[in-house]
Amino acid sequence: MDSTRSWPKGYEPKEDSEEDFSTRLGLLSNILKERPEKKMNTDIFKVMATRRSTRKFSKNPVEKWKIDKILAAADTAPTAGNFQGFEIFYISDIKIKDALVKAANNQPYVNTPLVLVFCMNPSRIKLDFSQKVIMKFSIQDATLAAAYSQLASSALGLSSIWIGMFDEEKVKEIIGTELRPTSILCIGYPIKKRPAKLRRKLKELIHVR
Repeated sequence: MDSTRSWPKGYEPKEDSEEDFSTRLGLLSNILKERPEKKMNTDIFKVMATRRSTRKFSKNPVEKWKIDKILAAADTAPTAGNFQGFEIFYISDIKIKDALVKAANNQPYVNTPLVLVFCMNPSRIKLDFSQKVIMKFSIQDATLAAAYSQLASSALGLSSIWIGMFDEEKVKEIIGTELRPTSILCIGYPIKKRPAKLRRKLKELIHVR
């Protein structure tokens, strides 16, 4: 196994399995070759219109094939120069989840069946711009990746809550990284489906110049 490549804890390829290693490397291509699962909404506009933030999740685990698709969705997100200036920490350890709850201002719904921490990694972006611009690209990369995962979750019949209020230094210490976290995406099955909320009118949202 390539020791220079990092893998989310609990998601590493097996040392003795070339097949498992290639599956991890080609996660998206393998998913595209699979037969479609029944419980999946492929109408992107309906997915966006029905997505809801949830704070009450059931304890039912998220199936592994759904986790694969959620991670693959993040991998398809557009990034600056296609350098993918972000990393994802897939949290499966219950103790780490409990610690993240405390780091996120004691928001209890941080402890959900699937927790993903998205972090910036500006060192991956090899473009000739100032460090300020590179940092901007990196935070955009991480944010887009999280948004793609959130939409994929909705398409798979799951709900999520995007956590943006947390102590960055505590989160870094908890998950063992020097990379700056940008968001924590908490995913699972909702206890109750929430109806749509009113949005502002397009004429209030769109400004034509």
